[in-house]
Amino acid sequence: MAAAEAPRVLVYGGRGALGARCVQAFRAKDWWVASIDLTENEEASANVVVKTSDSFVQQADQVTEDVGKLLGEKKVDAILCVAGGWAGGSAKAKSLYKNSDLMWKQSVWTSTISSHLATKHLKDGGLLTLTGAKAALAGTPGMIGYGMAKAAVHQLCQSLSGANGGLPPGSAAVAVLPVTLDTPMNRKSMPEADFSSWTPLDFLVDTFFDWIAGKNRPGSGSLIQVETTGGKTALTAANL
Repeated sequence: MAAAEAPRVLVYGGRGALGARCVQAFRAKDWWVASIDLTENEEASANVVVKTSDSFVQQADQVTEDVGKLLGEKKVDAILCVAGGWAGGSAKAKSLYKNSDLMWKQSVWTSTISSHLATKHLKDGGLLTLTGAKAALAGTPGMIGYGMAKAAVHQLCQSLSGANGGLPPGSAAVAVLPVTLDTPMNRKSMPEADFSSWTPLDFLVDTFFDWIAGKNRPGSGSLIQVETTGGKTALTAANL
C-alpha cells in the first residue's frame, strides 16, 4: 500500500519573519513546502524566486509561470500570503510616493498573485490566507501608504468570498489583521515597547494549522483581528 502523499503548502513571503517560521513549522510536520520570495529559503522543499520588477504584470506573470512549472497538475492544501512590510508617513511626507509604492508592492501585489494562484492550484476545500492589518480598519494618517495597501487586501479578501470570486469549491479566503507581531526586527526597532502586547509568530502558525484542518476556520471573506494583551492572544472577526 502506497504511503499517503504529504500535504502541500505555498508560503508567499517565505523569507520574512512569519514566513520563515511557517516554512520551519510545516516542514517539521513533514509537509511539502514551497517558499515564494525574493531570495531562497533553504529550509523549504522548493523555492520560487521572485524577480524584482517595477512592472506588476511582469512580476505576476513570472511568479505564476514558475509556480505552474513547479506544481504541474498537483494541488496544494493551502496558500499562506504572509509577505508585507511597514512604512510610515503622512500625505505631506517627502517619502509618500516611495513608501506608498513599496507598500503596494509588498502587500497588494503579493496578495493579488496569491489569489490568482489559489484559483489555479488550491484544492477544493483549501485555504488562502492574506495578511491585512487591524489599523487599516480605520484611517491611518501617520502611515498613509501602509493603510491604503492593507485596506486593499481587506477588500480583496471579501471579494474572493463571493460566488463568482474564482476560488475552488468549498475553499476559503481569510485575512488575518494583526497589530504588532513579535519579530526580531520589531524588537530591534522598538526596544522600549511592551512585548506582552505583541503577537507571537507561533500563535499565527498554529492558527493556520487549525484553519487548514478545518478547526475553527472562519467563513470565507472574514477579516480576523489578532490582538494580544498581557501575553494572551485573541481572534475576533471585524464587523464592517
